[in-house]
Amino acid sequence: MKAPRDVPNALLESLKSLGLTKYEALVYIGLLRTSGATATEVHEISGVPRASVYPVLDRLVQKELVSVSHTTPKRFDAVAPDQGVENLMRRIESDAESARAALDVFYREKGLEGRGDRELVWTIYGEENIRTRLAGMFGSAERSVEVLATWDILQGGVLPLLESAPDSVPVDIVTERWEGEQPSRFRLHLLPLAGLRETRLPTENLLPYERSGVFLVDDSRALLWMGAVDGQPSALYSESEGLVLFVRRHITTVTEWAKAAVQ
Repeated sequence: MKAPRDVPNALLESLKSLGLTKYEALVYIGLLRTSGATATEVHEISGVPRASVYPVLDRLVQKELVSVSHTTPKRFDAVAPDQGVENLMRRIESDAESARAALDVFYREKGLEGRGDRELVWTIYGEENIRTRLAGMFGSAERSVEVLATWDILQGGVLPLLESAPDSVPVDIVTERWEGEQPSRFRLHLLPLAGLRETRLPTENLLPYERSGVFLVDDSRALLWMGAVDGQPSALYSESEGLVLFVRRHITTVTEWAKAAVQ
């Protein structure tokens, strides 16, 4: 019988992240090093206190990491690592889905309370956080998606997100240029937006073209992508009537001016 030896902390932490306690991890590792061990032998090879061995073994059997014989005394074997980790991952996925469904109930209840959340304006910092919010907006669109943004913003990660919009929802994109093949999936409008910097159009109530992008979904949810703060972009998001109207006016004003400029 092999004596207990030190187990790398990194391995223990990895097994903890898969849902095992320290004792469960030590027992499982100990059983991988031997075959058909009794509870007493498990205590000896794992270093887990004798009083804790049986409860730990019971839990490992439930987690499909250990098999048990019907002999007297009972003997225990570890499931092969490939199968054992797969069993743990399956449990994690099942638990995660159950948690998601339960949490979603609370989230939807919040939406039904009518506390005026729609009037709030949220500030979002960081490109990854902005993309996550845009992905949710596009994926849940029901009637329309409208985008007025620079090519740099589009190619920087927004275009793949637009693919999540349902096929039945029209997607209009207004930008100043396009590189590569123009996708039939979108209704593309190439306009000289950079000319806003030179025109007498009253732009004081509009966003600076070169540092912004606006996104409007179903005429009810709006996001304004603004310039960088400490190297990271920021955005405003809201379902409030005020911000939605601002974005609607911004898209309409800029688009109409740009179309007139090329005539």
